[in-house]
Amino acid sequence: MNLPSFCNGDVPRKATSACITRYWCAITIAFGLVFLWFPPLLAQGLLGNLATPQSGRSMRASSTSRPGPDGKYDPNAEPLGDLTQRSNYDNQSVPPGKTKVLLDAAGPGAITHIWLTFLGPEPHSWAKKGSADHQEMLLRIYWDGRERPGVETPVGDFFADCFGRRSEVISLPVAVEDADSYNCFWHMPFRKSCRIEIENQSEKPISLLYYNIDWIKKDSLPADTPYFYAQYRQEYPVEKGKDYVLLETQGKGHYVGTVLAVRSRSPSWFGEGDEKIYIDGEAKPSIWGTGTEDYFLSAWGLKTTSTPYFGVPYFDQWGIVGGHTSAYRWHINDPLVFNTGIKVTLEHFGWISPDENPKYETNSWNEREDDYASVAFWYQTGEPTFAARAPHARERKLPSLERLTVAAQDFRGQQHHGAGVAVAQQLDLYPQPQLLYKPQTAEGAWVEIPFEIQKKEPLRLLLKATCSYDFGKYQASLDGVKLGAAMDFYSEKIVNREFHLLDFWPEPGQYILRLECVGKQPRSQGFYLGLESVRLRARRPRVEQYGHDRDKDWRTSPLLYD
Repeated sequence: MNLPSFCNGDVPRKATSACITRYWCAITIAFGLVFLWFPPLLAQGLLGNLATPQSGRSMRASSTSRPGPDGKYDPNAEPLGDLTQRSNYDNQSVPPGKTKVLLDAAGPGAITHIWLTFLGPEPHSWAKKGSADHQEMLLRIYWDGRERPGVETPVGDFFADCFGRRSEVISLPVAVEDADSYNCFWHMPFRKSCRIEIENQSEKPISLLYYNIDWIKKDSLPADTPYFYAQYRQEYPVEKGKDYVLLETQGKGHYVGTVLAVRSRSPSWFGEGDEKIYIDGEAKPSIWGTGTEDYFLSAWGLKTTSTPYFGVPYFDQWGIVGGHTSAYRWHINDPLVFNTGIKVTLEHFGWISPDENPKYETNSWNEREDDYASVAFWYQTGEPTFAARAPHARERKLPSLERLTVAAQDFRGQQHHGAGVAVAQQLDLYPQPQLLYKPQTAEGAWVEIPFEIQKKEPLRLLLKATCSYDFGKYQASLDGVKLGAAMDFYSEKIVNREFHLLDFWPEPGQYILRLECVGKQPRSQGFYLGLESVRLRARRPRVEQYGHDRDKDWRTSPLLYD
């Protein structure tokens, strides 16, 4: 749980529990006041609509066990429903490169709910080599037999879960409970037909896919009923000199949502850029915002949160090179209405470090070159004119930023550490084992990781490490030069984190990174260290182009831009 600001993370457990109790009491009172103050909204809104007559007939397509004559799943077969174990075989797997049709229905009708679940990408007893992640699964929904899908987006991004990472999302139109139960409540009407499918674009199977698709078969739909659309696009990196385009379409409709994923390629805050929305072909945007975090209904930056209308399911670290942020914004009560067309864009401006500025200045207004991916959600009558299409999963995967990755587990030998033992430990946090160093005291406890530089270029030195309840504090140095303050690897829960140490232009040659234990904080139960890798990460090409720090001696004045 993320404690509110009035809860200090350093208070004892009993005090923390009391603080949490006060927090939830405050939340309960706040919701009570909302309900007391706005009873007409409840009566006339979602709950009030339940007291009106409903037309049509409820239908469902699901993965429930329906064995055909050959014993394989047959969507036209009756559910098995007997006392045999096979009646509980309600899932299917989708091999690499194959497409699974979840629904193929004749209209008119309207999708009211989609529920999915499947195994995560990590190795499992039922999938020993792992499975596809949800960024590698492409969701397509076709309306009325059209050649182009009305919905085309990775499964994860459609549910506001980006980067192939599973995170909990609690919002009105989509909810991912416990990060593995994918629910969608967007209303999706169709006239002639609807086909929903998932293509597995991974090299691994989609394992244990369960699904329920709920829809209502209608006698007819009003002539002006719009269709639901969702389209993914990306720019790795964003195009210089042009705002990032979320959607551009001609026709009549209303824009209802945005999912945005940003991987930062520069230090500092990426989100100063405004949303700029052009309505009905106007040359200049009449809707102009005040900043990316403001568009996502936050302020002074973004942090992990989940609300009915906006949220940030994943935010790993502030201001680092290679940080990840995913956010959603649903325009449910405030749709953006257009009559002949709409263009929705975001500026990609923000803070950057002085070595990326031509004048060696740092300020809040610099065009950044980060990696963006997005899903636009909208309703429109007829077919949209948006030309974007989702690339294959191979192209959706973010390119590596690493110039060099040194696996720490390769240096478990006694010559690479001080008192104590060092072992390889496999965690779900990493695909490969980490180095777990286990000294009993801080005295004489150290680890050294050697690496070699092949070319002089601007690089960032960092650690990918584990934080845990029995880990200590360690001071980093490179070839005897102290780098920053001591790093505290304590955490109540086992988590992974990056520790960024140095921005420099190293000369080719051999280097040794040393981590020396300097103690532990009082709550930690030990002095251990968990290290996955030492990494040298590429900086943006303009750092080399400007060359501000090329001839500086990092040994006399080590720098880390933030």
